[in-house]
Amino acid sequence: MDHTSTSTDVGTAAPGLWAAWGELAGKVTYTDLTHAFHPGQPHFPAFPDEQREKIFDMDRGDGFNVDRYTLVGQWGTHVDPPVHFVAGARTLDRIPVSEMILPLVVLDISERVAADPDATPSAADVAAWEARHGAVPAGSFVALRTGWSRRWPDRDAMANRDAAGVSHSPGWSAEVLRYLFEEAGVAAIGHEQTDTDPGSATSVGDFSLERYVLDRDRWQIELMANLDQVPEAGALIVATWPKPLGGSGFPARVFALCPNG
Repeated sequence: MDHTSTSTDVGTAAPGLWAAWGELAGKVTYTDLTHAFHPGQPHFPAFPDEQREKIFDMDRGDGFNVDRYTLVGQWGTHVDPPVHFVAGARTLDRIPVSEMILPLVVLDISERVAADPDATPSAADVAAWEARHGAVPAGSFVALRTGWSRRWPDRDAMANRDAAGVSHSPGWSAEVLRYLFEEAGVAAIGHEQTDTDPGSATSVGDFSLERYVLDRDRWQIELMANLDQVPEAGALIVATWPKPLGGSGFPARVFALCPNG
């Protein structure tokens, strides 16, 4: 986990945004919200495992190291653009960088999930958050904190299947997603578990909540980490990924800028 404070020597007389950055950098903590991906990690059952090949290897006498990675786009902590579920919708290269740094809202249901792995957020959870912090900001990123990332990278613990093969894992709820997108006007969502929909739904092939999100021309980050290290309100999230032309998903690097103190 990367959870560090950083300061800078940029002076107040620096040009442009440098002075503002110098002031900000001394007041924030950086928290990595990303799992490091690797072969054998938890993943959607229909996907093949990651493969790596050392093309150039300094241990073999080459002058540098180069790896070839063979993996699906939806691998580890990753971004789902609208085209992942909606034909003709926005691809990764069409999501502007202005959407990649956003106010971060953390909706915490981890205590309820600890008692009931099938738990989902309710309108009351959002109302309680807004009673503490004010309205969910338009254009924000809302992350669902469930505590599920503590199970990473144990595939069986992440899936949490019963004897009948049904997965018992948390997910979003339709009422909360409708409020966030249709009333609050958020830009994107994220979560710690493998899917937007709870495991009881995905076990029978129901991915309707994920389709709902992407059909709104919004994007999401799946398999987030360290949401217990960031505040419910007041932080910023930076979500980045490569820019494949027409890309339908890719591993992402996501981190939060949290106010000190």
